[in-house]
Amino acid sequence: MALKSTIYKAELSIADMDRNYYATHMLTLARHPSETDERLMVRIVAFAIHADEALVNAKGISDTEEPDLWQMDLTGAIELWIEVGQPDERRILKAAGRSEKVMVYSYSSASHVWWKQIASKIDRARNVSVVNIDAEASAALEKMAQRSMQLQCTIQDGQIWLTDGATTVEVTREVWKS
Repeated sequence: MALKSTIYKAELSIADMDRNYYATHMLTLARHPSETDERLMVRIVAFAIHADEALVNAKGISDTEEPDLWQMDLTGAIELWIEVGQPDERRILKAAGRSEKVMVYSYSSASHVWWKQIASKIDRARNVSVVNIDAEASAALEKMAQRSMQLQCTIQDGQIWLTDGATTVEVTREVWKS
């Protein structure tokens, strides 16, 4: 019998002073059985960074044809494709051909090994950006994961803070490809 996804609910209040974006999003997140709490929380951070009324959670890890998050225009054309983790170069290049912009958010202490293997292979894709989330920050985010969460995200001058009221994590990121 196949394992079912675990449902997480998050009320995410975003104050993004860099983009003048202020909103609260009620997120329902299906955590695939193979997905970790750390990856789930990095997905939430990626959502906060790109927050928009049209940005939605996709099937991601459970479907090779969809990203973790995506934003489409009114015609159904994909404006933004967001991957979390360490996707292979074929998946990234396929996304680059289908979307106007592709963002990859890697995390973990082994991300630099993954990046070293694929950097030259995706260099020609001009619409792909790769950002690495600091391993300490992603590990701290993992500890914040709850089935029901109230989170506040503040983004100012490129710095990101995520808090659940008890714990605050500064999410540091390094741009590897822009």
